[in-house]
Amino acid sequence: MGPSALALLGYAAWTILLVTCIGLQRGTLTLSGRRAPNSFKTDGSDVSPFGQRLARAHANCFENLPIFAAIVLTAISTGHSGVTDPLAPWVFAARVCQSVTHLASTSSPAVMVRFTFFLVQMLIQISWLITLFGA
Repeated sequence: MGPSALALLGYAAWTILLVTCIGLQRGTLTLSGRRAPNSFKTDGSDVSPFGQRLARAHANCFENLPIFAAIVLTAISTGHSGVTDPLAPWVFAARVCQSVTHLASTSSPAVMVRFTFFLVQMLIQISWLITLFGA
């Protein structure tokens, strides 16, 4: 399995890990009798500030995974994985760093760091699109 496919699987696994954490957090509150299972807001704002950041970090992964997947799968299926292989692990690493930064803090410096990790992902993916459209 090449670097692009591994990065895509890692991205999917990271997204699943984040939603699992949401489930564990909400499941613990429900099983302890502190919350009804149907009482949670989808954005996590009614759980805790961390719960809200966790829900948003997961949603952001979920929103961006299809873009990454479309580009990587197109490259792999058309025999152009050489375009994505060198930087796909870096896109995945930047995604994890973006999520971890989001989970840690919403301070102005943290938001700027988080945006930097997002920008890295977008610039790499835009460069891939340009290259793949020209292939």
